[in-house]
Amino acid sequence: MVLDAVVAILLIVSVLAQEPKSAGMGGFDGGGGDTVFSAKARGMDALLARVTVVLAVLFGTITVVIAKMTM
Repeated sequence: MVLDAVVAILLIVSVLAQEPKSAGMGGFDGGGGDTVFSAKARGMDALLARVTVVLAVLFGTITVVIAKMTM
């Protein structure tokens, strides 16, 4: 359970450390130049995106294992 909590905290930090892609739903302009879907992550943003995905999968897996162990 401690490992699950540590991974959850790291996941939260990795999400909060990422740069915002736009100004929320107001940034969607219906197909203009720089929209949410056209921006490609580079450098540190790409690394944080990969770390976030890995931590999310790890968190889900650990949570399912803990749930199975307590049944």
